[in-house]
Amino acid sequence: MNKSDIKKVVLAYSGGLDTSVIIPWLKENYNNCEVIAVSGNVGQADELEGLEEKAIKTGASKLYVEDLTDEFVDDFIIPAVKAGAMYEDYMLGTSLARPVIAKRLAEIAIAEGADAICHGCTGKGNDQVRFELTLKHFVPDMPIIAPWREWNIKSREEEIAYAEAHNVPLKINRETNYSKDKNLWHLSHEGLDLEDAGNMPLYEKKGFLEMGVSPIDAPDTPTYVTLDFEAGVPVALDGVKMSAKDIILKLNELGGANGIGLLDIVENRLVGMKCRGVYETPGGTILYKAHEYLESATLDKMTLHEKQKLAITFAEVVYNGQWYTPLREALSAFVDKTQENVTGKVRMKLYKGNIIKAGLWSDYSLYSEEIATFGESDYDQTDANGFINLFGLPLKVRAMKLQNVNKNQK
Repeated sequence: MNKSDIKKVVLAYSGGLDTSVIIPWLKENYNNCEVIAVSGNVGQADELEGLEEKAIKTGASKLYVEDLTDEFVDDFIIPAVKAGAMYEDYMLGTSLARPVIAKRLAEIAIAEGADAICHGCTGKGNDQVRFELTLKHFVPDMPIIAPWREWNIKSREEEIAYAEAHNVPLKINRETNYSKDKNLWHLSHEGLDLEDAGNMPLYEKKGFLEMGVSPIDAPDTPTYVTLDFEAGVPVALDGVKMSAKDIILKLNELGGANGIGLLDIVENRLVGMKCRGVYETPGGTILYKAHEYLESATLDKMTLHEKQKLAITFAEVVYNGQWYTPLREALSAFVDKTQENVTGKVRMKLYKGNIIKAGLWSDYSLYSEEIATFGESDYDQTDANGFINLFGLPLKVRAMKLQNVNKNQK
């Protein structure tokens, strides 16, 4: 990439610390280039308020705010839910959002005739890989600018100092400088006191949690929710038909109010290091548990067990930014086949951070009370004789052979 050729840059813009600082930095280091800011709305709500004014004031020529919420849910979150994909218990909130944002970045860069695309991902993190792999898929020849891999700024404290020196307005300060990522699926917290694994997250501190409350502060009475699924996709909540996006938003309210979906983990980043993250995923946690419960009744043993193994692979592919790959497409095709009969209704009880199963109904359930009952049934228990003889035949033959060997050695 020849810097002198860069006249127009499309920037993935959130209005947070990194991308706010990047606008003046780009103009200083890339020929006073035009910076077109693009914010992908994936449900970060209040973070979008005042964004255009801030982007223009900081030096951008314009701001696109693209509503990607339906695409995010229908084309990324729901396939992950159907797959049961979790990376070390993490429900992939950031990992799933990056490809849909990067895809739109590429589309706008083409439409605007941009010379380069820029993102604010740190050189230590996973997001740089997720953004750039998607961009390589859609605009393979487009230069990518990653300031964290170029500039001399070494910390978020130095970023704040740079912002203050360039009159960049910030909503944070040195005391509230958590690294956060928010969308309609989750909120992540990293940095500050959380970098010491010996520090417990300040769940009860006012303002720390944004999507809900600590289980300690949750109501003393439970909340019941009923979810309807068709072919693995949520279609109704408490008997009311609604879109998957609206179901997630409502579950966020219900789950958050009951202290559901808090996760504190030390995870293995793609780039080799371990990191500590605290996640809020109230609605997603309920949705995963309900879907898993329904699958336990509607999938046969072999399919369920194979799907559980492949869920790990699916999660790793998503976590590593490889959404637009033949492997992910093949895994999704397998998952879709398994979901054909994952249709039914599940009731869950929410209480102080716990999700308790409270009922399951499905015409496709493979559970038969008549067969499984401890009472009288048509099940012929004498059938077990032949089954055990055949199932145990390898063990019996091996034991007999070893007995003969031991006799001959005496």
